[in-house]
Amino acid sequence: MTPPPEIRATLDEAPRLQARNSAAFWAATGRSRGHEVIRRRGYLAVVGDERAGTRVLIQEPDLTPDEVAEIAALAREAVGPVDAEDPFSATDLGALEMRHWQMPVMLRPPGPVAVPAMEVVRTRGEADLHAAERAVIAGFELTRFEPHRGGELFPLALLDEPGVDVYVARLDGEVAGACVTVRADGLASHYWVGTPPEFRSRGVGRAVMLGSLADLAALPVTLTASRLGKPLYESLGFTAAAPSTWWSDQ
Repeated sequence: MTPPPEIRATLDEAPRLQARNSAAFWAATGRSRGHEVIRRRGYLAVVGDERAGTRVLIQEPDLTPDEVAEIAALAREAVGPVDAEDPFSATDLGALEMRHWQMPVMLRPPGPVAVPAMEVVRTRGEADLHAAERAVIAGFELTRFEPHRGGELFPLALLDEPGVDVYVARLDGEVAGACVTVRADGLASHYWVGTPPEFRSRGVGRAVMLGSLADLAALPVTLTASRLGKPLYESLGFTAAAPSTWWSDQ
């Protein structure tokens, strides 16, 4: 097996690394859902349905006026919610009249992690995958995906996408948290690290992070952190690199 290429995983490079991995994740998600994936020099977009919506992943800090106009057109034509991520915080989408906020891109260098305090497993079948969906929908209050339809958020085909893994943490026999990891081009990133309200403050988030990081110990890892999640990630060796700007019409 050919080893993954070495990459320059520094704090300065973290926004670009996160941008590339996010594009890989959302392209995989779009393919697994049967949605249209649009690739341009400066962005990647996934055009979904009325529940999944349209997702835009900005890939460069210097989008051209034409690229910004294309994103605006995608937003106007979307049949569902519109979300956009700019890890560089360099593109002004204010004309779309969407709310926006910032969260830090964080980077963790390769290194071992502790053993989680509860069972964490990589999902292999529909039962755990549907349980992961429910945990993420509740944890992130994704009301657009309610009522729950098994396989809509995480289609079974997502598990066949190269480098994509879904993990669940079990507490007292129940799935209490979940996350997704994506390995691509010598880097890994975390997505949808979610814990339903009834399982919070019981170490579930830490456990699912530790269990998934154990499989990524040889790689640098990035993520975009919420305000509440940032202290946990710092305790696991992540360092804030730069603010990422998120836009949403919800």
